[in-house]
Amino acid sequence: MAEIVIRNLRKEFGDFTAVQSSSFKIEDGEFFMLLGPSGCGKTTTLRMIAGLELPTDGEIYIDGEEVGRQPASKRDIAFVFQMFALYPHMNVRKNISYPLVSQGMPKHQVQEKVAEVAQILGITKILDRPVGGLSGGDRQRVALGRAIVRDPKAFMMDEPLGALDAEFREHMAEELRALHDRMGATTVYVTHDQLEAMQMGDKIVVMNHGVIEQFGTPQDIYDKPATMFVADFIGSPSMNFLRFHGQVLAGSTSVSIHHDEISVPRLQEPFEGDMVFGIRPEHIALTDTGTYRGEVLAAEYLGTTQIVTLKTANGELKARIPSGQPVRVGEYVGLDFNGATVTLFDNQSGRALKSELNEGVLAHV
Repeated sequence: MAEIVIRNLRKEFGDFTAVQSSSFKIEDGEFFMLLGPSGCGKTTTLRMIAGLELPTDGEIYIDGEEVGRQPASKRDIAFVFQMFALYPHMNVRKNISYPLVSQGMPKHQVQEKVAEVAQILGITKILDRPVGGLSGGDRQRVALGRAIVRDPKAFMMDEPLGALDAEFREHMAEELRALHDRMGATTVYVTHDQLEAMQMGDKIVVMNHGVIEQFGTPQDIYDKPATMFVADFIGSPSMNFLRFHGQVLAGSTSVSIHHDEISVPRLQEPFEGDMVFGIRPEHIALTDTGTYRGEVLAAEYLGTTQIVTLKTANGELKARIPSGQPVRVGEYVGLDFNGATVTLFDNQSGRALKSELNEGVLAHV
């Protein structure tokens, strides 16, 4: 297994900078997610770690050794691609055994290793079948088997579930995380799916336009977003944003929005100007008595909960409330915000203002 350290990693393609001075640490045995929209630099970062791209600048350490200029063959890393990249003229057994045969491993050892990996992945019965007739899920298991059989220091996975349908993708995500836990392998996993990242990852790097917006645990990234981009990208529905102009002092525990004083975590810096009040839908309650009010525009039933869309003086927002609570389109209701969960942002830069809530959060903006 391997600890991976990235320092000031940068990649340029001509005049285009794909990755800008990225730094983070992947602990030994961690399931680490690189998350962000298409074109954010996550796959380029993964390919640089794997040795498939050489960095323009910066350092890559694997178990303390700087490998940034070493070819992929010298890094002892296995890569799993989105489109499986299997050899169509070989059956399952030969696809899995190919890396070992290429290394000159004795035949009996190859057979033992392939049998062991097939047992782990539950594909023993299909070892002699051609890969062309397999389902997407079985082909992905074969691709994983070919990576696992080498016992590499780390696994690099570039959206390995992206070609699967939604229902089976969720099932395979659970299988993949369980496999990781059994093996204790260091895994770096690229995805644009925030639900996948939150479900599977020990740590997450959120990237946007080649920049790391935030680095931390799934819980911290959800509860304590460092930027408006992270707050909007993570969560379904995403965080609500109410825009207002005002002034706060270091030590303030409330803000004035539309003539209402609303509680916030104790602020650790002063600010004056255009601000954004950010709160998750599940931290809003509808009341008869609240002074800050909104008009019900719609209600979406989701079983045990419902998502209610409301229009306020500072913009629309969504509240996640119990499905049994009656609401009527067109009525005005009071809004009760859980002040301990609020994040205030600088509207211009998008960064979160420092408060008791997000103290210690790592952001790169």
